[in-house]
Amino acid sequence: MTPVAAVLGPEGALAARLPGFRHRHAQQEMAELVWQTIERGGHAAIEAGTGIGKTFAYLVPVLLAGRRAIVSTGTKTLQDQLFARDLPLLGAAIGRPARVALLKGRANYLCWQRLESALEEGTRGAAAVAELRAIADWGRASGSGDLTELDDFADDQPLRPVVTSTVENCLGTRCPRIDDCFVAAARRAAQQADIVIVNHHLLLADLALKDGGFGELLPAGDVVIVDEAHQLPEIAQQFFGLSFSTRELESLAHDVFAAARRGGHGVALQPAADALLLEAAELRRRAGDGGGRLPWIAAPAALRDRLPDARPALEGLAAALEPVRGASEALERCAERCAESLARLRAIVGDGGGEEGLRWFDLAPRSVAVHWTPLDIGGSLAARIDAQGGAWVFTSATLAVGDDFSHFLDRIGVAGAATRVLASPFDYRKNARLYLPEGLPDPADPAHCEELMRAVWPLVEAAGGGAFLLFTSFRALRIAEAWLAKRRTPGPLLVQGSGARSELLAAFREAGNAVLLGTGSFWQGVDVRGPSLRLVAIDKLPFASPGDPLVQARVEAIRRAGGDPFLEFQVPQAVLGLKQGVGRLIRDFEDRGLVVLGDRRLRTRGYGRLFLESLPAMPLLEAPAEALAFAATLAPSSAAERAAVS
Repeated sequence: MTPVAAVLGPEGALAARLPGFRHRHAQQEMAELVWQTIERGGHAAIEAGTGIGKTFAYLVPVLLAGRRAIVSTGTKTLQDQLFARDLPLLGAAIGRPARVALLKGRANYLCWQRLESALEEGTRGAAAVAELRAIADWGRASGSGDLTELDDFADDQPLRPVVTSTVENCLGTRCPRIDDCFVAAARRAAQQADIVIVNHHLLLADLALKDGGFGELLPAGDVVIVDEAHQLPEIAQQFFGLSFSTRELESLAHDVFAAARRGGHGVALQPAADALLLEAAELRRRAGDGGGRLPWIAAPAALRDRLPDARPALEGLAAALEPVRGASEALERCAERCAESLARLRAIVGDGGGEEGLRWFDLAPRSVAVHWTPLDIGGSLAARIDAQGGAWVFTSATLAVGDDFSHFLDRIGVAGAATRVLASPFDYRKNARLYLPEGLPDPADPAHCEELMRAVWPLVEAAGGGAFLLFTSFRALRIAEAWLAKRRTPGPLLVQGSGARSELLAAFREAGNAVLLGTGSFWQGVDVRGPSLRLVAIDKLPFASPGDPLVQARVEAIRRAGGDPFLEFQVPQAVLGLKQGVGRLIRDFEDRGLVVLGDRRLRTRGYGRLFLESLPAMPLLEAPAEALAFAATLAPSSAAERAAVS
């Protein structure tokens, strides 16, 4: 019996000591592959279907091997789960406790220096000052300074950037509060830990620091586990680029104001800081009312023409700071930030400094950002992975197209990895059905969304609600919302944008008969178990917008290499996206449900078969009457069932 089998097998330690543990063959198979990768070295990419229990499947081998490990995830929720629940539980159950550290981004930790500066400014209202003092009281009692401990302090809370630091404004070892710094304490704990839990952004930052020969955020690890690895390529693509934004100009100007007031240099610095704020406002004005990601050439000409004029404003501030920069650590850091912003702006305006890449804008109502993104990051990421060393395991519920991992592995530059697709243990053949309505217009037809709603609506009624209607665009979502507004839905109609995602999901679970309209963020990372969710309808195949600059960068890289961007990138990306959306439905062994896909290309295009073959094996319903009959079996039919749903 292998060490893994002794823990995860039917008669293993977890079956004997962990109440409710259920042996899963695929979980044990995954754990064996992770164990072999750790013992032999090299890399592995594993697609673990929903319900396998992949966190235990990679944590058990890490604990058994006794190696130093880094576990990187895509969400703070999973970070907290691994740290607070999974690792302590497993360590105790198998008698292999480990020193575990949780390391998050700076925006999650209280910064004493920033908080004290905000209180000293004297420009804030009484309510804001009272809240800042309450945060200070909490901070003195907190052991970690992790702001997620504050229930009413959301990520978009206006005071969050006031009491947290960024890479740009952190004073580092020069900070007068360095001895009390929560970020520094978290990093010290990480250096001493056996297992460090981070997110993908921190992992990439650490790889970049090591590549540049600077101090490490994380200890050298024998093993790196990348969970939710499907998110890594796009995060890396943005990470290895350059960015410049009006937000950084505004933040720099405000920090100069604060440091100048404290040091008595306000008269000397005020005009230059004001000029920077005016330049940021002018860039926002020239951006107009448009929003979203735009290639350089598609952005307003007035904005593109104005961008180089931000340089004189930064140069003026740099000149004003030079005589006084040594007066305080805060002013010194402001001078450094000014120089860094100026260097990035010059590189972006100069098209990235000579490397092959794409310039693009990200326009929001209150900010303008311009980016330069390299065409292909596979080589850069691969070099950093090699420099880190150790065994790497990449895992997610969606990594492969069919059984092929080449799309994912090419994007991260990893060659020669062991690969495995492990199907979900859930019984899709018994508990789920797939329905492809016939006769719908082409997805590009303006009438497509309304026709789809006419096909889906009887199914929603028959199932008694409990439906996710997922769309590939906000435009389609709004059409569906207007269509449903004229009808009486079985339960509450919940629409993305009308509240926080967590609030909408809580309302959906509680109602049991709700209809939720979502796009983007509702396609992945959403877990609704039980009968509250019993129908998922998807309007179109989730091909990325060809106008998206990040998509253009990848397409251009493939084209330059002589490849076919549609077959090598756009189709595989859409397959993975569809698998994420369909994966919202069956989340537990007893779940039942119906998937409706409203894109006729699944039947009419040659690549449609690839999409269907990549989904869990569900019986396909051919006729509307079959779909209606199955939907009716999903509706709670008794008082007990209705109570269970709600």
